[in-house]
Amino acid sequence: MMEKITLDNGTRIVTERLPHVRSAAFGVWVGTGSRHETPALAGASHALEHMVFKGTETRTSQEIARHMDSIGGRLNAFTTKEFTCYYGRALDTHLTDALDLIFDISFNAKIDENDWQTERGVILEEIDMYKDTPDDLVSERLFKAVFHGSPLARPILGTPARLAGIASADLRAYRDSEYRPCETVFSLAGCFTDEHIKYAAERLSFAAKPKRKKPREAAFVPSRVTKKKPIEQNHWCLAYKGLPSGHPDRRTLHIMSGILGDGMSSRLFRAVREEAGLCYDISSFSATHSDIGLVGIYTAMGRESERRALEMARDIIIDYADHGPAQDEVDRAREQAKSSLVMSMESTQSRMNHMGQSELLLGLTMSQDEMLERYDAVTRDGVHALAQKLLNPETLSFSAVGRVDKPEDYSDIL
Repeated sequence: MMEKITLDNGTRIVTERLPHVRSAAFGVWVGTGSRHETPALAGASHALEHMVFKGTETRTSQEIARHMDSIGGRLNAFTTKEFTCYYGRALDTHLTDALDLIFDISFNAKIDENDWQTERGVILEEIDMYKDTPDDLVSERLFKAVFHGSPLARPILGTPARLAGIASADLRAYRDSEYRPCETVFSLAGCFTDEHIKYAAERLSFAAKPKRKKPREAAFVPSRVTKKKPIEQNHWCLAYKGLPSGHPDRRTLHIMSGILGDGMSSRLFRAVREEAGLCYDISSFSATHSDIGLVGIYTAMGRESERRALEMARDIIIDYADHGPAQDEVDRAREQAKSSLVMSMESTQSRMNHMGQSELLLGLTMSQDEMLERYDAVTRDGVHALAQKLLNPETLSFSAVGRVDKPEDYSDIL
């Protein structure tokens, strides 16, 4: 059973006891990501994620690593456009030590200038790594184009030019202003006691800060962008305006997307890969933010196959929007979604992630049964209506990387 506590400063603690396991997964979820940065501090949220592992006021980076290894635990972090998460997992016998460490690095990182100079180099290498990864590059360029004019268009990692202008003092000031208790959730799932919850509440009882203003709403700008890169395959994305993260039709979107391109029985996979043999894989995806979303298709193939594959994908999408799915497609995609949900929730890590992210972004956490009921409520007519609404040629956007043509050269295909 999930439980929720709200501290006086606004910090929320969400927990779920799983007495049949001997470990616990935990996470500190802070509602600060690249979307909340000023242009001058672009990349600061991700930089902070790196710097917390470089040492605190009481622990060096080596002591942090050794301490977690000594109790057999795991510790990590990630940054998105709307939040940052520091998370870990440990045995119940070492949980207090693990919680001490996660709270220490999340809020007491030293952020030394010498350490920052070194870690900046690591982040620059990370940026270069993503530039060399075409599936990441093609999606990043897509987001930059369709969310042009919004902080959502900026890369989470920042840019070399922006990072060069950020000092350690800037990172400390950013953390002090943006890590707000009312924008923080602590999530805990697995084997733990009331004492662990009490300990977490004590460690998270910081001075209250006012809630930040909501960021300016982003707009979806239909765009077509290409980038030449000397690689064997052309990587491309087709994309349309999607739904925001809390939209009531998000389960319908999941099933709609599943029918189109999720799994071996999906329309795109069957036609483009299995029947035509034009690619190794083709799949649909969606990205959601608090006020806007995106739904798209990704694949990669040789230049000689590209035109035919795009034409096939275009025709499949048009037919799907015009005529909707068959009932058996809806039933199959629904069972895939439900099975994926149930199997993922057998993991303490997944349960912790679900609670933390849902509470932070939506202010509530649905139980597994409630989510399954939402999937069961999706109808064929609902999927068809959403496909007609979202798969709109007027919002069709395109991004490609590889031995590609100019954006306008794809217009006759799209």
